[in-house]
Amino acid sequence: MRYRNRYGIEIAGDLYAPENAAGKLPALAVSGPFGAVKEQSSGLYANELARRGFIAVAFDPSFTGESGGQVRDVASPDIFTEDFSATVDFLGLQENVDRDRIGLQAICGLSGMAITAATSDSRIKAVATASMYDMSRSISCSHEDSYTPENRRTVIDYYSQQRWTDAENGSYARGFHEVPLDADGEVVTGDRILPETLPEGADAVTSSFFDYYRTERGYHPRSINSNTAWTATTPASFFAFPLMARLDEIIAPVLMISGDQAHSLYYSQDVHGEAPGKTELVVVPGADHVDLYDKKDLIPFDQIEQFFRKSFG
Repeated sequence: MRYRNRYGIEIAGDLYAPENAAGKLPALAVSGPFGAVKEQSSGLYANELARRGFIAVAFDPSFTGESGGQVRDVASPDIFTEDFSATVDFLGLQENVDRDRIGLQAICGLSGMAITAATSDSRIKAVATASMYDMSRSISCSHEDSYTPENRRTVIDYYSQQRWTDAENGSYARGFHEVPLDADGEVVTGDRILPETLPEGADAVTSSFFDYYRTERGYHPRSINSNTAWTATTPASFFAFPLMARLDEIIAPVLMISGDQAHSLYYSQDVHGEAPGKTELVVVPGADHVDLYDKKDLIPFDQIEQFFRKSFG
């Protein structure tokens, strides 16, 4: 199905519904990971949650996959947050959806946008996340906040100068959204997030992402992570606009799920520490970050279902 967000961008989604369901049902907007498409992890989640009695829409964020947006593969913390609320709009117009029981299920990098949406849209009654990333923090501070002030200035100057190049060329170059620096503190450039083939000695995080996005396990031709990279100037908006800036104003309860081996675990731990009364943290033993994309024996769907049903009342 297709529907528009409040900026007029057309959003493409796949709707999953329970078999033989009757009456008005609870519903979920599902998206993520950052750079993935609805046919990957979010489709798996939506399908499983529909099997458990929820109407679920897995959608492509603006500018990605089959959704609209003139500049392809650019990301925005604001517009991606809006895409969740636009999907709530769509769900609430369906005759078989109970408007008072609509929630969000987000995976990886779209999780920060889902939580942000829950601070400013009272129609959202519950949010569950899996392998959460705060993309504003990740992009502007790097993994585990490793950027120094000098590193930040280097990255800001890199994407700022890239704007001159893009303006002169009339097109948008590709680049890393989480910009790496070499041993001398210089920007490392590239036009693919993941290599076409995995090099020997690749680190564990790269290897786990590669095993999902670049193999039959999770590859999709429209996925940025499977094939290419975001626009090189994508970091600009994430440096300028932090996500989850108003955790004290979360309206809905939040369930965060992460693996105990996940390199991203600290994002969920920190949000839980800032809003302990409004968030619940579930840590899955033996799971890394990517395991919660598709390994149904590790994803605690029973807890997710119970959380939404309890939250919806």
